[in-house]
Parts: sequence; C-alpha cells; structure tokens
Amino acid sequence: MNSRSFVPTPVNEPILSYAPGSPERAKFFARLNEMKSKKVDIPLYIGGEEIRTGKKLEIRSPYDHEQVLGKVHMGGPAEVKKAIAAALKAKKDWARMPFSARAAIFLKAADLLAGDWRWTINAATMLCQSKNLYQAEIDSACELIDFLRFNAHFAENIYAEQPNSSRGMWNRLEYRPLEGFIWAVTPFNFTAIAGNLPTAPALMGNTVVWKPATSALYTAHFLMKLFQEAGLPPGVINLVTGSAGEISDAILAHPDLAGVHFTGSTPVFHSMWKTVGDNIAKYKTYPRLVGETGGKDFVLVHESADADVVATALVRGAFEYQGQKCSAASRAYIPANLWPKVRKSLKDMLATVEVGSPEDPGNFVNSIIDKRAYESIVKYIDAAKKVKGNKIVFGGTYDATKGYFITPTVIESSDPKSLTMCEEV
Repeated sequence: MNSRSFVPTPVNEPILSYAPGSPERAKFFARLNEMKSKKVDIPLYIGGEEIRTGKKLEIRSPYDHEQVLGKVHMGGPAEVKKAIAAALKAKKDWARMPFSARAAIFLKAADLLAGDWRWTINAATMLCQSKNLYQAEIDSACELIDFLRFNAHFAENIYAEQPNSSRGMWNRLEYRPLEGFIWAVTPFNFTAIAGNLPTAPALMGNTVVWKPATSALYTAHFLMKLFQEAGLPPGVINLVTGSAGEISDAILAHPDLAGVHFTGSTPVFHSMWKTVGDNIAKYKTYPRLVGETGGKDFVLVHESADADVVATALVRGAFEYQGQKCSAASRAYIPANLWPKVRKSLKDMLATVEVGSPEDPGNFVNSIIDKRAYESIVKYIDAAKKVKGNKIVFGGTYDATKGYFITPTVIESSDPKSLTMCEEV
C-alpha cells in the first residue's frame, strides 16, 4: 500500500447560503438554467456501456409539472442479468488493484465535486428532488465530498489494522472483498447517500449493481458521469433502472449475491431480508445485509424547556426538506403546561415560512418528491381532520396544480394511538 496517508481534507468551501450577488450564486443559477434548457436521454450504465432499451419514462420536476428534465430508459430482468455479469467480470482486476489506486479514483471524484461539478450535482438535486439551495449544498456537495474523502481515510485505517506478532512469527491479516457482487439500493432524499452506497463497497474492492430510486434517476445519471470522469473502470458500478419488484426478484435470487447496501423504507427492507432468508440455500456465500430505514422520530419535551427553543427545533426538525428525511421529527410529546406557549411560538414561526419553488431562495419549504408521496400525505391530513379529538393547529392545506406542495401541518391530538401518532407518514 502506498505510504501516503489519506487524511481527509475538510470541506472548507461550503457555499451554504449562496449569498445574493455572490459569484457562487451566479455560477449555480447559470448551470441550473443550462440544465433546464436541455432534455437528457438517460441510459442504463452496464459494463461501461450506455444501454438504451427504448422503454422510456418521462422525468419532470416535482415542483413544476411543466419542466420536463428528460427521459430514462427502463430496464428489466435481462438488463439486471447483464449488470451482474459485468460486475462479476470486472471484479478480478478491480479487487487486485492496489487500494491506493482505488482510493485515488474516489478522491478525484471528491475534488471534481468540490470544483465545477458542484454546480451540476447541486442543480440536478434541485431540479429532480426539489431541494433548495441550502439543502442541496449541504447534501449533494458537502456531505458527498466528505463521504468520499472520509471513506478513503477510514478504509486505510482498516487495512492498517494488523494482529500482533510474537517473536519468531509474523501474523498478517489480508482483507478481501466479498465473494460475489453487491446490490446498492439508494433513496431519493439524499444525493449523498445515492453516491455513498455504491462507492463505499467499491472502494473496498467489491463490484456493484446500483438501483437508484426512480424519482432520483436524473441525479443518479450525473453521479455516474462524475464517477466516470474520475476514472472509475467499466463494470465496477453498474446502474440499472426499472420496476423495483422485477429488479429485486432477479437480484435476490442470484447465487452470486454477496451483500445488500440499502437505505429506504422499513417494509421494503423487511421484504428483502425475508427473501434472502428464503433463498439462503441458493447462495454461494452468506449475503451481508446493511440497511438504514425510516420511522416515526419523536421529540420528548421536558417541562423546564424554553418554549421558543422547542418551537424552533420542531419547525426545523419537522419541515426542513418537507420532512422527507429519516431523521425528521414526526411527532412531539409536550407537557400540557408548556404547550400553550409552544403552540403560539410554533404558529408565529410557521406563519413566516414561505412555501414554493426551490429556485426562489426565500422559500423554506418546497414540493413533495412525487404524486404518490403527495397523495399519501394528503390522505393522512384529510383523515386527521375527521378524527374527533384532533385539531389542526397550523396548515392542513395543499395544492398540486403546479407542483406537489403541502403547507407545513401541525396536528394536535389527545389520543396517543391516533393514526398520525402511530403510522409512518
């Protein structure tokens, strides 16, 4: 291994607010407008080749139904089979490549992303996932850069961990990639996670079949272009598209499945785990499953808390990126003697929150990711209005005329077993 130590360089250039009149804001909006003017034709990436099936799905911005971003070619079991074969073919040379050479590729990707690629990936995240300037910057630029740099650093530390050797003997531990391919399944809500889940196992010598969320394929396309420019060899990461069920069935039944790297819903991961268990006798090895899933995060407020601080935490925790995070605050338990003050402060703050297009930096809340998510949330709001004992403290309105917009909604409930207090919304 190269003697160089991969100490991560802090991302000391976060733009964060893109101050009005700044050159950074000008560069971002120039790239955004350039990308809006083009319609991309998104292929599958298999073995370094761009595969176009002709079965296309149109992609539109969730905050502007009239903004067509392009079309993506949808794959199926045949393309999954090709992707697995490409990953297995690339595995031998990739695993034998010195760690320093593999790390150099992802460190190069981080440097590219800290440069001119920053505007492209941030703009894609805004157009495709409706993240405003602040949310896009801290996610698709800062966090993904940190993932790529810190992963190389942590991987080097792992390789450096060797057992003690007594006098007259030499104990040596060799770290090898898993026997087979890795399936990376990534969510829509974080571009950084979409970039991290396929690249982290690849850094350790594994080859990957990557299935991004359909609602984030536009951004995933540009991530693949970034990795290719950084020097990623063909077949190391293979991006597939298509029906989640068809792809899942084909991959989870394959005997060379070595691992699953997943972020998404709890029911989906439960289903994957069960299927792997049912298929365990088919595999050449025992697949490793690594998953992060969502849930109902809660805030438990003590009676000594400052009401204004609680309200601020609730607004930011619940409604940043429209609450579409596994870390979002979904419910709060507040002492009755403190609730009147918290409620007033909460309503006052939410009254100042602007809802609209992420292209307007003044809008704190933007659109929901897609029609299915929008309709699911609306269903819960409408149901809550009909439940005795529930009270809409703020919001409760929605409009999908131009984009999938929902006003930040706070529901007061006296029943801890009510629908919105129990189910994942």
